[in-house]
Amino acid sequence: MLPFLADFQALAGFSKFCYAWSMYSTKTALLYDFDKTLCTKDMQEYTFIPKLHMTASEFWTEATKLANETKMDRILAYMYLMLEKAKTEQISIRREDFVALGHHLEFFPGVETWFKRINEFAATLGVQVEHYIISSGLYEIIEGSKIMQYFRKVFACEFLYDKNNAACWAKNAVNYTTKTQFLFRISKGALDISDDTKVNSAVPDENLLAVPFRNMIYIGDGVTDIPCMTLVKSHGGYSIAVYQNDNTDTANALLKDKRVDFIFPADYRANSPIELTVQNALRKMKLETELKSHSEQLRQNLSFTAFRQ
Repeated sequence: MLPFLADFQALAGFSKFCYAWSMYSTKTALLYDFDKTLCTKDMQEYTFIPKLHMTASEFWTEATKLANETKMDRILAYMYLMLEKAKTEQISIRREDFVALGHHLEFFPGVETWFKRINEFAATLGVQVEHYIISSGLYEIIEGSKIMQYFRKVFACEFLYDKNNAACWAKNAVNYTTKTQFLFRISKGALDISDDTKVNSAVPDENLLAVPFRNMIYIGDGVTDIPCMTLVKSHGGYSIAVYQNDNTDTANALLKDKRVDFIFPADYRANSPIELTVQNALRKMKLETELKSHSEQLRQNLSFTAFRQ
């Protein structure tokens, strides 16, 4: 056999291998807000705020007032207020206390079985799904929840703890605009938030991304999710707004303004509208990945032919 024929066969074989591998390696990411998206209200409202002898409305009104008067970020304001109010009421604020609060979270119908169902469906397509939380709530409370085991990574606010394991400072604060950085981290596989190099590095080819934006689905409930919803949608992924009961005003506005692709009730049970739509989105992502892989295979073969000529 002539040497160049051997080279060509080797390249063709490699291209076929790459194509065959892509048939089983479509990687996707489902990204979720947490409060009022998966759980039914802000996570502090289940047990923490009642311990302060305050209503939820009173706490959030005071947090907003503090932010306005001090020109403080609203997320930092609520975190500061949590610590100050807990000290006044002599409530323990050790890390394990916050984690324990997660045991009391209540989720929308179907949430607790949602992740397993989606993973099993995706596996029938040859699609890998990773689940992520991007939330302005507290990491520690989410950590204590029944669904923590399903997430590849949780990006959320977090306290710094002193030598007695008591909360003393805001370690991480996630607001509506800083949420978007985590989309890039997930896309590039830069999940360590202390690593600023990888997330800011240039990626010359979309195929080299850990998860392309076109393979992302973002699910949120409101205004604080708009930057993430818009970014995912504008880059070829899908954004979904969920709503409770008949409170559709915010969701309808997001749909009208083309911030999201779909709006659905926060019902995650089997065969619910949101589940069927996510399943269809995963099917489409699978097909698009295969088509792009085929186009890349053709491009490589044509490039090799041109080189030989």
